[in-house]
Amino acid sequence: MKKEVFNMLEAHMLSCMKDSAHDKAHIYRVLYEALDIAQTQQDVDYDVLIASCLLHDIGRQEQFEDPALCHARVGAKKAYSFLVEQGFSKEFADKVSSCILTHRYRKDNLPQSIEAKILFDADKVDVTGAIGIARTLVYKGQVSEPLYSTGPEGEILDGTDDACPSFFQEYKYKLEKLYSGFLTERGAEIARQRQEAAVAFYESIRSEVKGSCQKGLDYLDRYVDE
Repeated sequence: MKKEVFNMLEAHMLSCMKDSAHDKAHIYRVLYEALDIAQTQQDVDYDVLIASCLLHDIGRQEQFEDPALCHARVGAKKAYSFLVEQGFSKEFADKVSSCILTHRYRKDNLPQSIEAKILFDADKVDVTGAIGIARTLVYKGQVSEPLYSTGPEGEILDGTDDACPSFFQEYKYKLEKLYSGFLTERGAEIARQRQEAAVAFYESIRSEVKGSCQKGLDYLDRYVDE
């Protein structure tokens, strides 16, 4: 890919990125991981891969404003229109659009091309490990959701089967289960290397808040009468 083409795609991406959990730094990390994964694959079209990585989240703002929308679908359409308008062939635009459309996990819409599979894994890698925890916390703060929920007696819930959204609920529902289902061996390998950090953080914060809560409730029983 020519530098001027990269710069043009990058500039368009930067004009679309407004979500702090899915910001330009996320895009670059996905791109770098994708290039790493691509070294283990055959017949990769690097122009398609780089363009797909740079543009894969350009539909995020629309989804943030209207949660009923799917950012992958919105982004795929936006990317296709943008690329054709910039003089790229419809074939190239369609390949990039297809990668973007399937980067978000859906059982009925799985990645088909090698570039789409690499993007899928690279994007998923960025939700694993310590960086995945940090991004989730940033997003939870952005939408004003708490770290955890409490039960009827004030006890700390661990996130399993919680009805209310929280960081603990997101960890048990999504983050804990991320380490399978990768489409490339390299993507799975990177994720496994990061898993321990994520588990340790969740267990540490849960232990801290649970211990603090239990002591506090015991003290309240001692000093607050019916």
